[in-house]
Order: sequence, then structure tokens, then C-alpha cells
Amino acid sequence: MLLKKIKTPGLSHLSYLIGSGGKAAVIDPRRDCDIYLETARAEALQITHIFETHRNEDLVSGAPILANMTGAKIFHGPNAGGDVVYAATTREGDRFEIGQLAIEVIETPGHTDDHVAYALYDSEYPDGAVGVFTGDALFVGDVGRTDFYPDRKWEVAGLLFDSLHKLLALGDQAMIYPAHGAGSVCGSGMAEREFSTVGHERKNNPRLQIESRDDFIEAKINENHYQPPYFRLMERLNLEGGDPAPRVTRPKNLSLSELEDCNATHWIDVREPMAYASGHFPGSMSLPVGMIPAFAGWFIGEGDSVLLIGSDESELATATEHLVRIALDNIVGGYTGIVPAAAAGKSMEQIPMIETDEIRKRLKDERSDWTLLDVRDADERSEISIDGSQHIYVGELNERWKELDKARHYTLMCASGMRATVAAGWLASRGFENLDIYLGSMGAWKASRTES
Repeated sequence: MLLKKIKTPGLSHLSYLIGSGGKAAVIDPRRDCDIYLETARAEALQITHIFETHRNEDLVSGAPILANMTGAKIFHGPNAGGDVVYAATTREGDRFEIGQLAIEVIETPGHTDDHVAYALYDSEYPDGAVGVFTGDALFVGDVGRTDFYPDRKWEVAGLLFDSLHKLLALGDQAMIYPAHGAGSVCGSGMAEREFSTVGHERKNNPRLQIESRDDFIEAKINENHYQPPYFRLMERLNLEGGDPAPRVTRPKNLSLSELEDCNATHWIDVREPMAYASGHFPGSMSLPVGMIPAFAGWFIGEGDSVLLIGSDESELATATEHLVRIALDNIVGGYTGIVPAAAAGKSMEQIPMIETDEIRKRLKDERSDWTLLDVRDADERSEISIDGSQHIYVGELNERWKELDKARHYTLMCASGMRATVAAGWLASRGFENLDIYLGSMGAWKASRTES
């Protein structure tokens, strides 16, 4: 028997390959799916089944691509909000044999209407389920978000409560195998661990401690979640079936002279925030490579073209890989060499960094031309904020930058300065000139209060 977890960095997406008796199944594959075929072949297994727990919102499914590579049949739950044209519909109680293993379908709506979980059984150990692939219904330390149907928010939160109790009924011995881990936009309270059991979650998962269905619903509808625009693209592609990932995930190298003629919609600087703030091409925005999965979908739209600017080739390759997984892969090229470009006389821009003393001074002076703009999420803001600051979530600046006055001076802040640099870079790319970044941001603010 083989059970292998395959993690997609950045998105914190977890997919699985299970196998026995020469056969294998894949649960929730990603778009760049060669890894499943290679792993199966190395174990002398043939992929015969592909299971999707739901129509993903945060990445392109690799199911139709992997099916074309292997001949495997794809299964998807009912009520997907459209026809999943590449999959057969599977329902509660359906059972699939894979060697000595068996997969049994459990309908678990709530996160999405089409959500299903897959209980895993081993014929050699018949006393209950060995595990369950919980998709985005149950995570380690959290449960799925229920904000995708705002007109039915009470109903779907109640459906999730019922679905979770169906999973709990599998027994404390069952291992849980969720579709995402900590850092995913699909949940906010996930544990750093990627292993757990139904029993452990029953006793320790905060949402599972809520015994009343009504109290659970109330808690869920009062959560704060954000939906980047690219979610709609993912939902559509995961009905129609996405195209295979590009075979080469390293962008074409552009020379300095070629940059001006590349006509990219966005110049994306994927270097570290301090490097970007110290010097960047005019009109470029900051999106550090590790933040691309969380924030690219806010600022890059379907059909937009992208120029990537990085410190080295490996940084550009990783950035491309992240963009491919969310289908924002119209990449016209990549460039490394900001310092040589500056030495060649190319104009560069900087965004100053300021510290806590300067923030305090400006707040005390009550400057009429200055705003401290907090770009953290609403939950962070509710826990602690700086009096006199304004709040716009960093992702929502994709449109709400239009509410701001280009004549004003804005200082961007977040928890550490990372998201603040993304926000400042976006505003700079929209033509804002009077910007700086609070270095250390809320972390530095809280540290200064402790010291004093």
C-alpha cells in the first residue's frame, strides 16, 4: 500500500496519491501534474481513478490533464454550479476498489455545494475507516470557509456543521487528509501540522468544540474572508477543464534594450521588499516571489501580460511556477540585473522606509496632508490598530486605489512591512509619488510600546 502526500508550496495545496495491487488513485491533483505519473510509475502503479473533493477556487485542477496522460476516470461530486465537463458525477455511498483499498464517497456540502469527502478503507483492517480525504471541509485545526454563497450564508454554514458531524462519525481512529495546510487562503486558523486524526480534531479543533448548530452558524457567518478576483477564473476553468501547464516554466530572458518594447500589462518585481524599495524600474510593482500565490490574483487579471523582474534565474522560475498554477501565465519574459541597469544609466525609483519615531511624530503633529494606511486584514485590525490610521485591505487596493488622493502623502503599514511594500508598489505603479513604508509596521509598533 502507498499513500503519498504532494504539497504545492505557496498555495499550501495538498494532494494525494494512493495505490495498491498495481492500481493507484489521485485526489485533487494540481495543474502541473507530471509528479503524480512519475511517482506512480516508480512504484509500478497505474493511475486508474482521479477524485476531486470540490471545484477548487484557488488553483487550476490538474484532473483533466492527468486523465489525458493516464486514461484514468475522473469523479466529482454533485451540484457543482455547472457541468464539470471532464468528470463523472459521484454520490453518497459510491465505492471504488483500488487493490486492497477502497474509497467511499461522503457528500459534505457547506464549503461548496459540490463538496464530497472520500473515506479510505483497507480490507486487511476492516474495523472502520483508515482515513478520510476531507478536501476543504475539515482542516487540521480549522474547518472550511462558507462565504461563497452570500445569499445563503446561514444555510451553507448549517450544511457544513452537518457535514463535519458525518466526518466525525467515521471514528476517532481515522486519519484526516485535507486539501490545504497552513498558509492557504481557504482557512485562517489551520495548525502548522499536516497530520491529524478525527479523534484529535474532535477534542482540539476550535470549531468542532461548538456543539450547538446555531452557535456554529453564528460563528461562521461572522468570519472575515476575502475573495480575490481570480477565484472566478479558477471556478470557470474547473468546470471547463484547464489547459496543460507550459512545458517550460522558465521565462524568456529579455535584455535591457528589450524591456521597453515588451508591452507587458504589469511589470512585477519579485525580489525581496527591501531590494524593491531600494531601487526598482518606474511603473513596476512589488510582489515578492513567496507572496505571489496569495496576492497575484488580486492585481493580475485574465489576459494580462506579465514581465518578471528578479534577483536571479531561480527566482524567476519559481515565480513562473506559482503563476502557472493559477493560470496567470501570460509571461512575456524575465529580467535580472537591476544594479547593472542602474549602472547603465537607467532611471530607478525608490520608496523610503521610516521607523516608529517618525510615525509617532507625524501622528502627534496631526499632519493634514498625510495618512497612515493600514493594509492588514479585518481580523488583524480588530485585534489592535493605531489610532488615526485608515484601513484598506492590501488586496482591495486593486480597485480602491481610486478612492485615494494622489496629492496626499501615504505611509503604508501591515504586520511586518511585507504586505505594506506590495501595497506601496501597487500605488507607485498607479502613479502615486508621495509614499513611504513603515519598516517593521505593527510588529515594530508593539515592540516600542513594550520597551517604553
